Amino acid sequence: MLNGGKVKMSVKSCENLEKSQVKLTIEVGAEEFEKAVNKAYLQMRGKMNVPGFRPGKAPRKIIEGMYGAEVFFEEAINIAFPEAYEAAAEQEKLQIVGYPTVEMVGEVTKDGFTFKATTPVYPEVTLGEYKGLKAEKPEVKVLAADVDERLKALADRNTRLVSVDRAAKSGDTAVIDFEGFLDGKPFDGGKGENHNLELGSGSFVPGFEDQVIGMKAGEEKDIDITFPENYHEDLAGKAVVFKVKVHEIKEKEVPAMDDEFAKDVSEFDTLKDLKADLKKKITEERQKDADRVFEENLMNQVAENITADIPDVMVENQAHQYLDNFKAQISRQFPYEEYKKMTGMDDAKLLEEAKEPALRQVKMDLATAAIIKAENIEASDEDVEAEFAKMAEQFGMDVEMVKKYLSKEQVHDQILTQKAVAVVVDSATAEKPAKKTAKKAETAEGEEKKPAKKTTKKAETAEGEEKPKKAPAKKAAKKEEKEAE
Repeated sequence: MLNGGKVKMSVKSCENLEKSQVKLTIEVGAEEFEKAVNKAYLQMRGKMNVPGFRPGKAPRKIIEGMYGAEVFFEEAINIAFPEAYEAAAEQEKLQIVGYPTVEMVGEVTKDGFTFKATTPVYPEVTLGEYKGLKAEKPEVKVLAADVDERLKALADRNTRLVSVDRAAKSGDTAVIDFEGFLDGKPFDGGKGENHNLELGSGSFVPGFEDQVIGMKAGEEKDIDITFPENYHEDLAGKAVVFKVKVHEIKEKEVPAMDDEFAKDVSEFDTLKDLKADLKKKITEERQKDADRVFEENLMNQVAENITADIPDVMVENQAHQYLDNFKAQISRQFPYEEYKKMTGMDDAKLLEEAKEPALRQVKMDLATAAIIKAENIEASDEDVEAEFAKMAEQFGMDVEMVKKYLSKEQVHDQILTQKAVAVVVDSATAEKPAKKTAKKAETAEGEEKKPAKKTTKKAETAEGEEKPKKAPAKKAAKKEEKEAE
C-alpha cells in the first residue's frame, strides 16, 4: 500500500518476463475508486441531461439512478489508472522505458478494480571486458600531395574571375540571359537574366552547358534540350528550346604559388612556413580522426561484450530518433516527400534499415551507463561549468548563449560519458591496421589456370576522412610517395 499524497493501491504481484518486461497486478481499492468516481462525476455532469435540472446541476445520485451506478466507472478508471500505475512502478523501483499494455482483471464494482500492466523496463546489464582491450588505430601520415591539395583549395578561394575576349570553354563562367519555350510558349522557371553560369558545373539541365561552350560575348543562340524523365512532372521528358544570349565570358585567374601568395592568404611571410602550418593542421585533424576511430573500435567491443535482455521498445525508440534526424537532414535540401518518391522508400523501410544501427547504439549506451556505475564516475558542478566554458571557447560563443542551447543535465551526462570512455581508452592498446595484400595464386607447371576471382574490399573510413586514391598499376617497382617536408 502506498500513501504520502499518492493514490492508494496494492501491488498483488510483480512478475519478470523476457525482453526485460515486468507484469504488475495492481488493485485500486474502494476508497480510492470512490474518489475517482466523484472526479468523473464532476467532469461529466455538464454533458448529461437530467429533466428538472439545469446542465451540470444534477446531483450524482440522481444521475446514477437514471443511468445506472456504473455510469461513471469507465471515466473513473481512466482517472485512477495513471496514478496507480505510477505509484506501483515507484514502489517496485522500476525504471520504465516505454508504455504499458493493460488488461482488466475481473469486474469493476464500487469496491474498486484490479488490472494487469505489462511494461518494458531498463534491462539489467552485465559488463564483459572493458579494460585492457586491443583495437586498431589508423596510422597518421601526411604526404606532400595532401599539403598541395590544401594549397590548391586556398588558391581556389582566392581565384579571381577576369573577362576574356574569346570563345567560352569548360571551366569558364558565362554571363547569360536565357528563356525556355515549350511548344513555342514560355514555361515557369525557365527564364533568367545576367546569370553567372560556370560551364561544366552541371548546375543546368544536361546538355545545356555543353551547347554554351564555344559561344562568344554578344552571341545569341537557340539551344535544344530534352528534359530527363525523372524531372518534375510538367517538363519530364519534354523537348524544349532555350533562347540564350551571352553577355560576357570570364576565366579563372589562379594566383601563383609563391611567398606573396602566402602573405595574402595567411599570417606567414613565406610559402615554406605556410606549408609547414598546413601540414601541422592536417596532422592534428587526422590524429583526431584516428583517436575517434580507435575509440569507436574499443567501445564497439565493450558494447558487444555486455549481457542484457534488451526490450524491443528501446531499439524502436532509437530507430525512430534516427528517422527523425534523417528527415530533418533531408528537409534542409528538398522536401522529404519528394525524396521518398525519387528513392521509392517509405518510413517503414527506413525504420527497418535503422534497426541494426539503433541496436548498436542502444548497446553502446547501456555499456557506457554500466561503466559509469561500475567505476562510480561522478561529475561535479565545477566540472559542468568548466565544460560549458570549454564549449563556449570551441564555438566562439558566450557561455550564457551555450547554456541556452544545452541544459546542465545534458552537459552533466556528457561529462559522465566522456569519463567512462576515457576509462576504456586509457587502459587499451592501439594496434596497427592489418595490411591488405593481394597474393597471386601460384599454379603448378601444366596445371590449368583458373581465372582469379575479383574481390573488392571497401575500406571503412571515418566520417570526414579522405579515402585513399588508387595508384595506377605499374610493372616496375612502385616509388614510395613523398612525405610532406
